[in-house]
Amino acid sequence: MRRIFIVPNVITAFSLAAGLFVIFKVNMIEPGMGTYKSLLTSSFLLLFAAFADWVDGAIARVMHAESEFGFLFDSLSDAVTFGVAPSVLMLKSLSLEQGTLLSFIAVIGAMVFSICGILRLVRFNVTMAAIKKLPKHRTKKFRHFIGLPIPAAALAVVSANLLFAYPRFESWAGLSETTETLIMTFITLVFGYFMVSRFKFPSAKVLHFRVPSFQLVFFAVVIAFFLLYGVLYFFPIAFVVTSWTYILFGWGIVIIRLIAGKKSKTLADFEPHHDD
Repeated sequence: MRRIFIVPNVITAFSLAAGLFVIFKVNMIEPGMGTYKSLLTSSFLLLFAAFADWVDGAIARVMHAESEFGFLFDSLSDAVTFGVAPSVLMLKSLSLEQGTLLSFIAVIGAMVFSICGILRLVRFNVTMAAIKKLPKHRTKKFRHFIGLPIPAAALAVVSANLLFAYPRFESWAGLSETTETLIMTFITLVFGYFMVSRFKFPSAKVLHFRVPSFQLVFFAVVIAFFLLYGVLYFFPIAFVVTSWTYILFGWGIVIIRLIAGKKSKTLADFEPHHDD
């Protein structure tokens, strides 16, 4: 009988519960009544869920507690928490009249995001199953993520949604309901595409920077200060900057690699993946 390890799966269950709570909570609110407070609470929950998603994998590797049950449970949890919850949250926060062209466009964007996120998870499961059968020297090309990771895409969508509801941003930008809906739909469509794309995004596990220890500590302290200050006083802005930095960094690498071409060894690991 195969062992089912408790600690990583309990953490995964917490991540799933956070996603389900967001879905159930916002469905108790009338469409268009997704206030800033409810969006803020949901954002915190999904942030905790993303952290739990990262922690459960790390703990499973450290404890040598990886199992097929945990692997599938984690993927199903991600499908709900990061694939469905952000789409539901977006649709509920927009004041859209049912049956209108604008509501139809928003629903299409939300559906594409959720479907692409789930497809990415399925592809990830299939890829990981194939990697386990390969000799170690052939796994190098799988060191980075193939396609945008679904937690990163979900947090970026939720952060943009929260920013549009942020009272200070609303008073400054003055965007109309139509403009906000079109921007959010565009974001979900773009992220949906990049989740199922063959472009590679960096994995923190293999990123190494040669920086002197003093400079590293100095920059870490400065970044931590601004991040904590932003979280305390301007959370929606800090959330957007933090969640979008990884994606913009990944896009930058993709663009550099496409410009460099296959003949250059620059960022060769980020050559778009092709099936053998």
